[in-house]
Amino acid sequence: MTERITRKLTRPVMIGDLSIGGEFPIVIQSMTNTKTTDITSTKKQVSELIAAGCEMIRLAIPDRASVTALEKIVSYSSVPIVADIHFDDDLAIRAIENGAAKIRINPGNIGGRKKLTAIAKKADAYNVAMRVGINSGSLEKDILNKFGAVTAEALVCSAKRHQQYLEEIPFTNLVFSIKASTVYTTIKACQLFSETSDYPLHLGITEAGPPSVGLIKSAIGIGTLLAEGIGDTIRVSLTASPVEEVEAARKILQALGIRSFGPELISCPTCGRCETDLQSLTAEVEKILNEYHIPVKVAVMGCAVNGPGEAREADIGISAGKKQGIIFCKGRVVRTVKTDILLETFKQELKIFLEMVDPDSPGGFNR
Repeated sequence: MTERITRKLTRPVMIGDLSIGGEFPIVIQSMTNTKTTDITSTKKQVSELIAAGCEMIRLAIPDRASVTALEKIVSYSSVPIVADIHFDDDLAIRAIENGAAKIRINPGNIGGRKKLTAIAKKADAYNVAMRVGINSGSLEKDILNKFGAVTAEALVCSAKRHQQYLEEIPFTNLVFSIKASTVYTTIKACQLFSETSDYPLHLGITEAGPPSVGLIKSAIGIGTLLAEGIGDTIRVSLTASPVEEVEAARKILQALGIRSFGPELISCPTCGRCETDLQSLTAEVEKILNEYHIPVKVAVMGCAVNGPGEAREADIGISAGKKQGIIFCKGRVVRTVKTDILLETFKQELKIFLEMVDPDSPGGFNR
């Protein structure tokens, strides 16, 4: 039996027609990097993100022209649009009026409790959610003075302060994010907040960097928290195309067995026993799997040692040798063929295997 992660149950929050928290699936989100006022380019990127599997999209709203453009983009998008607001409470109120499903505000720079209250009351009137974003770059001065540095405890202190402010209004249609560019600080802060609050948590590592380092930081930070059952929506922040963020988020969720978006490919790292170009073979198998959307585990191994033995949990796999290779299903060898026809035979056996799956089941065949 496959072990499953037990999620902490948080209170459900509606973002437009999308539910997060509770027992609802962990939501993937990203943020456009176009100018919001460039409506054509922003719509194009929204479409690309949705096609990649993004389920919530955030737009930067730095000025009145952007909040005007927001209305047209909201009406175009099939997923909820979040307005990202800094410094200006009036922009937050206008974004709510123009159709944003959620407002992301940073209470450290929004201008104080009075302005936060005005935004919350407008959001309540329009049934719009609010994400309270606490990050290491905008902690209140009194909290920094109290803790002496940006620590996990300082970040949580700020989050709990604003939770209290908003609950006193009262406004509870809330999602929280607590982020730092330091992975461990983010992990610890989210753990501490989760211990005493049941609001949904947005996970991410802020300013994670380019993919070469950002993917590692995000996989460690987001992955650690998800493995502990913490987190209801995620964004992998990269200095890269937003589509890459979505792809990375899907891979993190699938690697943990939380959600499945298609085939899972496992392959050995190669060693001196390998007698084939395993890197090229793995790349070819990956291309084949791109045609399918079924959650099947496929193995590509470089020798008999790492074949059906170590990869016995794979649904189907191949093990390549110098002159011949094998195809196996669930650890049992089903074909032995010459190396030059191994890939083509694998394609045939994969098709047969997948066609045996009930197309009406949750893991059904879908091409």
